Amino acid sequence: MTKFFNNIKKYKSYMFYSAKASLKADVATSRLNWMWWILNPLLFMLVYTFVSLIVFGKGEQYFPVFVFLALNLWNFFSTTVNKSARLVKKNKSTISKVYLPKYILVMITMLEEGFKMGIAFLLVFIMIPIYHVPLTWRVIFAVPVFLVLMILTYGVSTIVLNFGVYFDDLANLISVFLRLVFYMSGIFYSLEKRVPEPYNLWMLRLNPMAMLIDGMRKCILYESRPGLKFLLIWFVVSLLLSVIGTKQIVKHENSYVKII
Repeated sequence: MTKFFNNIKKYKSYMFYSAKASLKADVATSRLNWMWWILNPLLFMLVYTFVSLIVFGKGEQYFPVFVFLALNLWNFFSTTVNKSARLVKKNKSTISKVYLPKYILVMITMLEEGFKMGIAFLLVFIMIPIYHVPLTWRVIFAVPVFLVLMILTYGVSTIVLNFGVYFDDLANLISVFLRLVFYMSGIFYSLEKRVPEPYNLWMLRLNPMAMLIDGMRKCILYESRPGLKFLLIWFVVSLLLSVIGTKQIVKHENSYVKII
């Protein structure tokens, strides 16, 4: 554990430099530059709002913000996990020349996607007064929700990174699986209201992204708080996944170069 934190401190500058370079490369050929990081979830929000409200005639209170919050959390998690399956092969030229703890690659990706999520969240604070969302002190519960999201994303991504080295098709399987989880996470509908009991409760408890999205909506939109019991449970599970993923990487990373 001490070595893990020492490596984070040692490679901190490289992590930020690499994330910054990647972010610049993302928008190098785009006229809108970083605006795409806001436009992407915003356009999807408009699509889901149109389909839900106009086509099906169903929606939730503060529906555009309701969807936008979920998309921001989901995009951070799914994009980071998806990229992790190919991280080692993508960085082959770097890791074949110098030693770099491979879990640092996950952290770099999280910095990139976290920055994009932060930019997009600026729009949330613009939308809140527009839709007359009554912010209360319960908004502070967004902090533990974000914390669990970060640890969960790191844990799942490290496990995916390790197996992605050995299985070329893992990235495709992960993409299909994440699409399934997307529709089961209540991105554009309320699991609690739209899914009959007891299935809604099981979906909220067993799907961490559904639980985190629901918790973020409660503390920002609905003057409530997330389910602290299950937030704590998934915090512990996320820590365990992080430990398992990190140990697997440390154990096998010397063989990665030979395989790729």
